[in-house]
Amino acid sequence: MTTDITLKRGSRWTLLVWIGAALLLLTPAVAMRFTSEVVWTPFDFVVWGAILALACGTFELAVRASGSLAFRAAVAICVVTSFLIVWISGAVGIIGDEDNPANLMFGAAPLVVAVGAYVGRFRSAGLSRALLAAALIQAVVAIIAQLMGSREGFVISAVFTGAWLLAAWLFSRAARVEAA
Repeated sequence: MTTDITLKRGSRWTLLVWIGAALLLLTPAVAMRFTSEVVWTPFDFVVWGAILALACGTFELAVRASGSLAFRAAVAICVVTSFLIVWISGAVGIIGDEDNPANLMFGAAPLVVAVGAYVGRFRSAGLSRALLAAALIQAVVAIIAQLMGSREGFVISAVFTGAWLLAAWLFSRAARVEAA
């Protein structure tokens, strides 16, 4: 099974994304110099670096895979949304604190996006369907968060649901252009 991705030259935006990631990776190290409240181990930096590299690498591949502005914007939304879900739920937790097992629910939508992207062969139409599924899952998480009494979890899930829906719409626009 091939994905039919032809790599094209990147853009200045991808350079800015990588520079931004490097600055984000350095931020805790700088903060540790000025406050005792930020205490990171080498493992924390490795995990943070891996998360940033995965997000930036995904964006880089998308920019090279398609010249479509709608496709690139949708991928950017997906990457940022997935990144925020992993970062927030891992660092401080969305429902309660980071040790609350309910926070694991938030990983379902990015997982559906990743699997759906692969199954859909990284094509806009398949990605649009995967994002609709992710939005549905995120909406269910919002309802569960509300039932658990987590107003923050509900609001954050609602925002993420909107992001998944926006990305799905952008992928559907890109799919129409690809089909034409």
